[in-house]
Amino acid sequence: MPTVYLLKTFGLFVLTALAEIVGCYLPWLWLRQGRSAWLLLPAAASLTLFAWLLTLHPTGSGRVYAAYGGVYVGVAILWLWRVDGVAPTAYDLAGVALCLAGMAVIMFGPRA
Repeated sequence: MPTVYLLKTFGLFVLTALAEIVGCYLPWLWLRQGRSAWLLLPAAASLTLFAWLLTLHPTGSGRVYAAYGGVYVGVAILWLWRVDGVAPTAYDLAGVALCLAGMAVIMFGPRA
């Protein structure tokens, strides 16, 4: 499998995860921190972008959703660290490694 394909697939998963996290984080700010309800507009746009990005993968939707979950976990832990200011634990990092290994098996395993 070409390296460019691997990088493109992983990069697309990362962008997809960021779109989903932003789309969920903005309503969280509104509901939990009393921020403006106007945050719901960019949240909706971000979640629309998330759904569109999932359609760009060249394999079956079930496989994409399953593999995407592994990358989402990794991006969410990075978000926890960089945005929420909470350093990941060794268990967080071990969980991310397991999820990314699962993603790689699902997306890049041989096909019949």
